[in-house]
Amino acid sequence: MAGEWLENFCGAVTVCDKEGIILYMNDKAVVTFAKYGGRELIGRNLFDCHPEPARSKLKAMMDEQRANTYTIEKNGIKKLIHQSPWFSDGEYRGFVELSLEIPFDLPHHVRE
Repeated sequence: MAGEWLENFCGAVTVCDKEGIILYMNDKAVVTFAKYGGRELIGRNLFDCHPEPARSKLKAMMDEQRANTYTIEKNGIKKLIHQSPWFSDGEYRGFVELSLEIPFDLPHHVRE
């Protein structure tokens, strides 16, 4: 499904199908979610990995095929989380979650 560059990418990448079944996790995602099963999560349903109200929010995003972006702080690390639908041949296939560690004081540039 993915090339070597994605396996070694510095951000965690998790891909699920439109029913929520995890299809792919790169190395960083496996490490990030190690305490929940790591690579053993592949083949499991994302909805089983999320408590309410996150489960309902995820279901609505997937049903509406809309992206969601936010930041979190956990264990002294700030991350940007981007969840977005993915498509193949124009057909909705599921969701991708990208998690990137970011600095606390992230510069913002306006370019014209």
